[in-house]
Amino acid sequence: MSRMGDVLAGFHTVWEFDTDSVLIRFERGIRTPKLLQALGERRIPHEALAAVERVPGRRGTVALRAVPRPGADPLMEAAGDQLRETSDPYRLELPAEREPLAAYWADEIRGALGPSADEPAERHLVAAPDPPLSFKAYDGKAAFDGRTVSFRWSRTGASTAKWKAGDQHFAVEELAGVEWRSPDAPGGRLRLLRRGADALAAAPSAADQDAAAVVFGRGYGLLHESLPFAAAVLAAVRCASPAAATVSAAVRPDPAAVADRIRHLGALHSAGLLTDAEFTAKKAELLAEL
Repeated sequence: MSRMGDVLAGFHTVWEFDTDSVLIRFERGIRTPKLLQALGERRIPHEALAAVERVPGRRGTVALRAVPRPGADPLMEAAGDQLRETSDPYRLELPAEREPLAAYWADEIRGALGPSADEPAERHLVAAPDPPLSFKAYDGKAAFDGRTVSFRWSRTGASTAKWKAGDQHFAVEELAGVEWRSPDAPGGRLRLLRRGADALAAAPSAADQDAAAVVFGRGYGLLHESLPFAAAVLAAVRCASPAAATVSAAVRPDPAAVADRIRHLGALHSAGLLTDAEFTAKKAELLAEL
């Protein structure tokens, strides 16, 4: 697609283009949204993308937005459509004079999308934030160590029902998913969805009464803390699901396809588009997939 290391720099965000992915880096600074600062950087494989499109920018800007395939990114799966434009990690806003360059790179990415771009992903293709993670909710503290989600209730914020139930601990194997509602909207919460119809039927409809949920409030359950937390739990749940081993086997790379990719890298190397070090590193990555 391009020479590794080529970049497109926008406001708060830089896209760095690789032969099989886009590395999105977020600047640190008082004007950078806290969610983007918390994420730091994210590598998005081309196979995780459905499209890249022009979207309206602010006055004097042009914006690109990459569109992840449904199910490819646990962060966006947890967020749904609740993120504001300023906190969208797939959005790149640039000065209007860079529109030709933006159009060029949009075409480059579109040309790199695979035949499955229009289909939901069978597994997460973008890495979730690494645990341990924690945040303060209005009615307690949530913590995740990679294996267990824990809720420790606050004496002042928790409902009587939660306080009587006691602190809660949920192994990821017990969970079917998560429900995250943004703290920027009424009803903000993180609810753990437990496996089994009985567990779902027994869950109270109100999050403040549900011992498998924490509720947000002003200054509690902050976006840049609670959303990465939800994404990490969701990714762990998917990996622990009974179907995970079957799905993993089904999407294991075909050796012939890997060989074709290595030959393609060799052609890029021969054409001078990859350095010796870049070719060696990418070849090692592909061989490690087998």
